[in-house]
Amino acid sequence: MIGINAILEPGMLVRHPAQPDWGVGQVQSNVGGKITVNFREEGKVVIDGSQLGLILVDR
Repeated sequence: MIGINAILEPGMLVRHPAQPDWGVGQVQSNVGGKITVNFREEGKVVIDGSQLGLILVDR
């Protein structure tokens, strides 16, 4: 699952494809394929970018 995850940087807005109820999240970090995102409704979540492709949200 390389794709969009490789370009994610802090401050970018994303959605989790399997958890739409989490709302929009803001990328906090992207280090070694581990992406930390702070979602509005779920809080801080660490995602394995090799297992899941996040959806970039247009501001």
